[in-house]
Amino acid sequence: MIHMYQIQCLNKISEVGTSRFNANYICGTDVQNPDAILVRSASMHEMEFGPELLAIARAGAGVNNIPLDKCSEQGIAVFNTPGANANAVKELVLAALLLSSRRIVDGIEWLRTLKGQGAEISKLVEKGKGAYVGPEISGKTLGVVGLGAIGVLVSSAAVSLGMDVYGYDPFLSVETAWGLSSAVRHAQTLDEIYSKCDYITLHVPLTPDTREMINASSIAKMKDGVRLINLARGDLVNSADVAAALESGKVAAYATDFADDTILGAKNVIAMPHLGASTPESEDNCARMAALELIDYLENGNIRNSVNLPAVSMPREGSRICIVHRNIPNTISRFSGVLAQAGVNIENMASKSRKEYAYTILDVTGDVTANAAQAIDALDEVIRVRVIKAAN
Repeated sequence: MIHMYQIQCLNKISEVGTSRFNANYICGTDVQNPDAILVRSASMHEMEFGPELLAIARAGAGVNNIPLDKCSEQGIAVFNTPGANANAVKELVLAALLLSSRRIVDGIEWLRTLKGQGAEISKLVEKGKGAYVGPEISGKTLGVVGLGAIGVLVSSAAVSLGMDVYGYDPFLSVETAWGLSSAVRHAQTLDEIYSKCDYITLHVPLTPDTREMINASSIAKMKDGVRLINLARGDLVNSADVAAALESGKVAAYATDFADDTILGAKNVIAMPHLGASTPESEDNCARMAALELIDYLENGNIRNSVNLPAVSMPREGSRICIVHRNIPNTISRFSGVLAQAGVNIENMASKSRKEYAYTILDVTGDVTANAAQAIDALDEVIRVRVIKAAN
């Protein structure tokens, strides 16, 4: 009997993504007791999750709207879509570089005040435009903090625009490094970025270490007249400290996708209404990627791009047992012992850990009875067990 998977959409999800689900899936906003949830911005912190829920996929990068700790404790895999919106954010960063330099926004707003001046407008423009002069970005130095999918694209684009680029990322992966322009200089410390760069753009996740990393102390280390861009997370910046630096002229301009009451009243701020990933192409890419992640997990147990569980995947070989468990020594041998007693042979295995959690895939032969799965589930270190039977 074919299992019908129930997919609940908490937001409007692009049809480019939902069309990936075949006739074995029921997908919609009114689905009850879902096997998986697709979400964009809806807050899930107050939701109760049923025992059927196996996975949540966020069609986007940030997962602040999802209770990760609760999901991990219940063995629910949480996916995001890193890189799917990278080009959209990159293009907005390039726009922010220009907007923070050339005083374009202020100039447009001033020009609107000339409505009704008739033939005098041209003369008034020539007389007043000097107040909106700003520097070119070519030949200036850009500091890119965070060299993930977006940071790499921004770095390469800035190089092509004639900027000198410094990149900082203590966790730079080998795979990402291959995509980075050879012209990008590797900064060893944040202080090197602060002291050398005319422009600084942030592309890091919000963690206890990065929260309010831009503050009075870090700003003091920057060049006078630095221009800051934050299209990553609002809380990476202490708004009051940036507002004070804008008022003093230490910071020449601040472009952000995360407005708050302090920033909206500050001098030389370009505040945008969270437009980073707001393109039809980005929404399509995120939806497609999120749907494919759920399909591979539900049908094969493979994990790619999870934010709370380790990445584990391998080709299917017959029946498969998928186990979310705590990262405790000798756990795998206990699984083997239980299955051996049940007459089940392990043909192939993959297992990885991520901090206190681990995930194991076992491809097996033999009759995987409910008793065998229940025996594994009864182990103290096991959070969740799922058996995916071989297709007939």
